[in-house]
Amino acid sequence: KFKEDEEAMDALRNSAELGSVSADAFDGAYLAGGHGTCVDFYKNAALGAFVSAMYAAGKPVAADCHGPIALLGCTKPNGEPLVKGLKVTGFSDSEEAAVGLTDKVPELIETAMKAQGGLYTATADWTPNAVVDGNLVTGQNPASSTACANAFVELLA
Repeated sequence: KFKEDEEAMDALRNSAELGSVSADAFDGAYLAGGHGTCVDFYKNAALGAFVSAMYAAGKPVAADCHGPIALLGCTKPNGEPLVKGLKVTGFSDSEEAAVGLTDKVPELIETAMKAQGGLYTATADWTPNAVVDGNLVTGQNPASSTACANAFVELLA
């Protein structure tokens, strides 16, 4: 259906590169998860700059499941890692082990967030867990996406 929607396809063909847009033009940023983000989001300088600018402007930033891997490349205005001192979550080390991809991802989100000074919390594997700290919302796993999205929308209001 998407491929047959000429307006949608035109928008896709003419999408702007992230580095060419300003965070000022957006009300918030939501980084959906999935293992593909471990390639697309990880150490993506344009995404890191965009998310850092959104956070610094006090705009809501949310990420669920593997989406929080993008936060590892983000900073606060003082140069510290974005997650330092903040309550956060993301796909847990035990969930990564359960799907057998511990050796396939560039970094384990839980371990990396803790190493950057994040106050990482997790619930039992595969159960919903959304964490809000100021204008940052993180969700642990796919089961957390609804709670994470709802918290993000509340911050937009």
